[in-house]
Amino acid sequence: MDKKDLILIEKLEKEHSLLLSEYEYLIENLTDDAIALLAEKAVSARKKVYKNHVYIRGLIEISNICKNDCYYCGIRRSNTACNRYRLTPDEILSCCRAGYELGFRTFVLQGGEDKYFSDDVVCDIVLKIKENHPDCAVTLSLGERSKESYQRLYDAGADRYLLRHETADDKHYGFLHPDEMSFKNRIACLKNLKEIGYQVGCGFMVGSPGQKAEHLAKDLKFIEEFKPDMCGIGPFVPHHATKFADEKTGSAKLTCALLSIIRLISPNILLPSTTALGTILADGRERGILAGANVVMPNLSPESVRKKYELYNNKISEGPEAAEQKDELVKRMKEIGYEVITDRGDIKKVVQKNVHTTQGKEKA
Repeated sequence: MDKKDLILIEKLEKEHSLLLSEYEYLIENLTDDAIALLAEKAVSARKKVYKNHVYIRGLIEISNICKNDCYYCGIRRSNTACNRYRLTPDEILSCCRAGYELGFRTFVLQGGEDKYFSDDVVCDIVLKIKENHPDCAVTLSLGERSKESYQRLYDAGADRYLLRHETADDKHYGFLHPDEMSFKNRIACLKNLKEIGYQVGCGFMVGSPGQKAEHLAKDLKFIEEFKPDMCGIGPFVPHHATKFADEKTGSAKLTCALLSIIRLISPNILLPSTTALGTILADGRERGILAGANVVMPNLSPESVRKKYELYNNKISEGPEAAEQKDELVKRMKEIGYEVITDRGDIKKVVQKNVHTTQGKEKA
C-alpha cells in the first residue's frame, strides 16, 4: 500500500468525504493491504453505531413481469423465454404471515415494473400488512413511479423505498438502458422519495459492462452527496438471455472494498450484503458483513417462484438465502462474530439510541 492510499483512507475515515479524483485514485490503486485496512476501519465505524448486529429483512419477489427492457436484466420484457409469474395480494400477505412467524419484522416487496400493481393494489396490500403486523416495517422496491404515486404508497404506510440508481454517470446509464429510460428520471425519482419522507435506498452494480473507475468514483460521490439511508451494491452477474451474456462477472474483492468505502462515507447507513455477492462466492454474504455491511435479506417468496425471479444467471434462492433456513443464516453470522437482529432496525432510532447511550456514559 503506497503512502497516498493510506492518506486517503485516513482522510475518508475522518472526513467521510473525498474529492472525485481521490475516489478514482483509491479505486485504481487498491492493494490487498489497502482493502484490509478499509475493512478494518469500516467494521470499527459500523460497530460504533450498530455494535455486532446484523439486521434481517424478508424479501418477497412479487412479480417478474416488467415493462422495461434494461439490457443487463434477465426479466427484461424482451426475454420471451422468461417464465413469468405474479403473486396475488393474498399470496403476498401469506408470505408476510409466514415471515412474521419466523421472526421477520421488515418485509421487502420487490418486483419488475408490472402494471398490475397499480397504486390502488399496492396501497391495499401495504394497508393490510400494517393492519396484520403493526410492529413491522414495509419496504417497497417497485421501480420508477410518479411522485404522486410514491406519496400514495407512503400515506398507505410504506416506510422505505429501494431504487438502485445503477450508475451515476449519464452516458454509462444510457449504455445499460434503452432510450425510453433516462438517468435524469431515475435521479428525480430518488429525490422525490426523499422529499416525501421515505427511508431511501439507492445502489449500483460493480463491474457492469462499460464501467470504469471514473464511473465508480461518481457512484461514491453521489452516495456521499445524496446521503441515502440504505445502499445496495453487488457484483454484476451476466444473464444468458441479454446482450451482455458474455461479459465477465464483477469482482467480489472490489465489491467488498466498495462496501467498506461506503461505510466510511456514511457510518450510519444500512448496507446489505447482497444475494449477488452470495451467488458468486459461497461465503460471499459473510465477506460482505466482514467488509462493513450490516443487512441480509433472505427470500420469503413462495418456493415455486423463487427460481423464476432470475435477474442474472444462477441467482441463489436456497440454503441460507431461503427465509425458512434462517437458523442456518443465524449460525453462519454467529461463526464470524455477528448477531442477527430481527427487529425493524430503523436507522434513526438505532442512531438516537446509541447517541443517548454514549452521552449517558460521558455524564457518568
